[in-house]
Amino acid sequence: MNTKTLSPRALSVIDQYLHFKYGSAVCSISYFNNKTTRARGGLRVIIGKGSPKEIFEEVEDITVKNHIAINALTDDSLKQLLADNNIGIDCSAFAYYVLNAESEEKKKGHLDKHISFTDCRGVFGKIRCSFRPIENCNVATFANDKNSRVIPIKEMEPGDIITMKSEENNRDHILVIHQIEYQNFIPTIIHYSHAIAYPEDSPYVSGIRQGEIQIISPEKDITEQRWAEDGKENNTNQLFIRAQKSKTEVRRLRWF
Repeated sequence: MNTKTLSPRALSVIDQYLHFKYGSAVCSISYFNNKTTRARGGLRVIIGKGSPKEIFEEVEDITVKNHIAINALTDDSLKQLLADNNIGIDCSAFAYYVLNAESEEKKKGHLDKHISFTDCRGVFGKIRCSFRPIENCNVATFANDKNSRVIPIKEMEPGDIITMKSEENNRDHILVIHQIEYQNFIPTIIHYSHAIAYPEDSPYVSGIRQGEIQIISPEKDITEQRWAEDGKENNTNQLFIRAQKSKTEVRRLRWF
């Protein structure tokens, strides 16, 4: 059995979102969807697009302004502080920061040097996207053939993505593959990370999650494998159900 992972730097980005630490408190960064909350413009950190560093600095500002002692925060109260102040991350921004770290570790440069923004039309649209690439990069951007290509399961590697395009635009989703276990060079277990809020989640529960896809038949579609997350498999797994209802593809960034 052989195992491959993302670079330590990219794994560190995932960990900073999954185990966000402030003082002695630790929690997963909440999920934030600026489409459903109608948030536009403003600081990245309050529209679901902030880096771990930007989120830390925003939390620091909030605690100082409200005279909250750092060590007074518990894991639960830190999570509540994030959610109550609309501080979180959406799925595409999470993917962006992780993949950007991996791209730079591969000596391919920053993502904004490669990403094509097909939805940014006109002079002002192109200027907006060039100055605010993270804010304008969504699942459709990653899934566009100019930025990535579909690959078969047998060729999957850490750093690949699974995109889910839905007819409901705000239901698009993306997973980042952070680890793969191989048997005879064929993937057997795919480990992924993503930012999500399931229908049953409260703001104090949503955030970064990890799961795995057991490859039963490499020749078949990714939605025909065994998906497991938080102890729930396939038809009891909300992500699997969502994947089946979407245009779900395994993709690789073209410069990877």
